[in-house]
Amino acid sequence: MSFTHQGREIRKVAVIGSGQIGPDIALYFTKVLSPFGVQTVVVDVSDEALAGGKKKLERKVAKGVETGAFSEAQQQAMTGSVLWTSDYEDIRGADLVVEAATENKELKGKIFGTVEELVSEDAILCSNSSHLEPEVIFADSKHKGRTGVVHYFFPAERNLLVEVVTGRDTTPETTRWLMSFYENIGKVPIEVQSRYGYALDPVFEGLFYACALLAERGVATTKEIDVVCKKTFKMGVGSFTAMNLTGGNPITAVGLDNYTTKIGPYWRTPESLKQKVADNEPWDVPARGEKVEVSEDVATKVRDALMGAYFGLCGEIVDAGLISISDFNMGLDVALDMSPAFSFMNEVGTARALELVRAYAAEYEGFPVPKCIEAHGATDKPFDIPVILREDRDGVAVLTIRRPKVLNALDQEVFKELRRRFEECDADDAVKGIVLTGFGKKAFVSGADVNFLAEIDSVEMGEQTSRTSQVCVDAVQAVQKPTVAALNGLAFGGGIETAMACETRIAKKGIKVLAGQPEANLGIIPGAGGTVRLARLVGFENANMMLRTCRPISSEKALAFGLIREEVEGDLVDRAVALCSDMADGKAPRSRMAEGPMSDVPEVLPAIEIGHLSRRVDEILQKAILGAAKLPLAEAVPFEAQCFGEVCGTEDMRIGVANFLQNGPKAKAEFVHR
Repeated sequence: MSFTHQGREIRKVAVIGSGQIGPDIALYFTKVLSPFGVQTVVVDVSDEALAGGKKKLERKVAKGVETGAFSEAQQQAMTGSVLWTSDYEDIRGADLVVEAATENKELKGKIFGTVEELVSEDAILCSNSSHLEPEVIFADSKHKGRTGVVHYFFPAERNLLVEVVTGRDTTPETTRWLMSFYENIGKVPIEVQSRYGYALDPVFEGLFYACALLAERGVATTKEIDVVCKKTFKMGVGSFTAMNLTGGNPITAVGLDNYTTKIGPYWRTPESLKQKVADNEPWDVPARGEKVEVSEDVATKVRDALMGAYFGLCGEIVDAGLISISDFNMGLDVALDMSPAFSFMNEVGTARALELVRAYAAEYEGFPVPKCIEAHGATDKPFDIPVILREDRDGVAVLTIRRPKVLNALDQEVFKELRRRFEECDADDAVKGIVLTGFGKKAFVSGADVNFLAEIDSVEMGEQTSRTSQVCVDAVQAVQKPTVAALNGLAFGGGIETAMACETRIAKKGIKVLAGQPEANLGIIPGAGGTVRLARLVGFENANMMLRTCRPISSEKALAFGLIREEVEGDLVDRAVALCSDMADGKAPRSRMAEGPMSDVPEVLPAIEIGHLSRRVDEILQKAILGAAKLPLAEAVPFEAQCFGEVCGTEDMRIGVANFLQNGPKAKAEFVHR
């Protein structure tokens, strides 16, 4: 058995190193690849390290069984597919190797010298280095084109982000395969150009460095700084606590000194860090539950300094051309779990951000004022941070919604960006068709952001909110070129509503939960065209069931209903591009939605059991379905908005939204039916 991706077959993966991160990398590999019969081999020269790594992996898998994440059968398959060995011969024939040994270029070079003798010339060799450039690690490799760095983040089995760092000799084919492979197995890869430390560690270590400098200057204590840092950047823990948790003092001490020559003169290893490393001591941080009071004056000084440092650090990395703003912003959010720098600068105003950076640079010699921040701050112009990415393939524009932390959920800004993207592609003479898909393998779009619903305080505001979304979705349907929605995962609420505005839809084969309209669970109705388009695509009986019971359907049932055109076994986006191209060239039939009223509209919808759902909301929902069906499409969509506004005037809407926000999507709201 094997796992095949883009023509490359993976039968065995190898992880070199069973220290802090190697077992976690192995855990992720066995979780996603053991169902395909792929063996994971972990190699270490230390029997003690192997025993510790094996115990760590098995403990985490057992914990997953306790929480329901894994079944006992999965537990056996996962642990049984991992070989722990000190014999490098056991990696012979591995198709993918990830080295996770100590951050030492001589050691890494020696390891890959051994590995290359045991694997084929086309096996992909990666290092999980956190700092060293690929050119340094693979300097003596015989086949540099198939090498690169894949930098995981703590904890490697749960933190989704990986930096894919390619050396100057890495082939584009290797980079493309790694990016696609990691997305396909559920990670969030970002491509970063080669420079010591890459894109994200200089931020993690740089923010810590700024904290340490403030403590050394006596501006505040490490406890006070940690509290302000955590609050300012909405982090789970402050920088000093993060350093303690990751055991990062030694490697950060080395990294900061190297940054002096690799990045700029601002950097150095602070004396306080050198002392902590020498004494093997952690930083003094707030204990669990401890409340640390910080005066407003001290908090302001610390906050302004750290914001200036953070913005400047991130701006320098963009100036250096290491990464796009979109990738970087997402990486900060996903990997470091902190307020993304460029969104944060937009929030405070880029003019204010520039002021803070300049103030920090004036205080700390050698700190740069990035050109990108100067350019935007001069006129207080916000940064453009797209979350819908475009890639053109043979005349077909592929648009990918990428918001992995929220499973590609739509908010009002994303709706607006969706409209802009479709209108840009429609006006582009080089584009003959458009494919819309979602990032990753779990979700096309998981729905719309529910938080904005809590802000609706009137019928009028409800109707306007619905119309704002509808106008954007209508822009998708207005495109005359072929449009194909490639449903790579679940499409709920606003996701399936957007997909229905595309000319046709295809889905990955075998998705058990593909499409659903769960709005009635929240005490609302669809507000982006769902009551209008669903019946036109699947008929009244099927639409009645989906809309009024909130029950989702599989890809198999979606095909039977006529919601999708086909299920795809191979690469979904490749098939969507081919179909879109064929439709544009007249080789495949078009299927644009009729714009007139529906025929044979029933007087009433079939009776159906709605369970705990609100009877008052259901009345309005039925009115929306039947009323929209009797109208031309252009009038039916605004009619739905009127009904959405009416729902926003009910008690049950308040109850449903509050229940969702407080208790989550699985908790049933106690509706009062009025």
